[in-house]
Amino acid sequence: MQNLTNAMHLVPLNHYIILSAVIFSIGVIGVLVRRNAIVIFMSVELMLNAVNLLLTAFSVYSNDPSGQVFVFFIMAPAAAEVAIGTAIIVMIYRNTNSIDINVLNRLKW
Repeated sequence: MQNLTNAMHLVPLNHYIILSAVIFSIGVIGVLVRRNAIVIFMSVELMLNAVNLLLTAFSVYSNDPSGQVFVFFIMAPAAAEVAIGTAIIVMIYRNTNSIDINVLNRLKW
């Protein structure tokens, strides 16, 4: 564990912040621009992973493990989101033969 902490301190904290911002921005652009439901779910996962990276980096740099513990509380809903989201996409595909979110207007009452 000590080697990991030393290795993380070799890279400045600004690099982690910039990397997380880039990953989060890619996720936001993916959610806003794409119309494929699978790509939207992957973009949401990118945003969650960017937040997890930032929490871990801040946790290591401040020598406080609470950020790393909090990452586990983010990963549990993320795993549930993947399972439920995949089931929803499969059901949408069975009903409409498409995973385009613009087609979902046909599912309204």
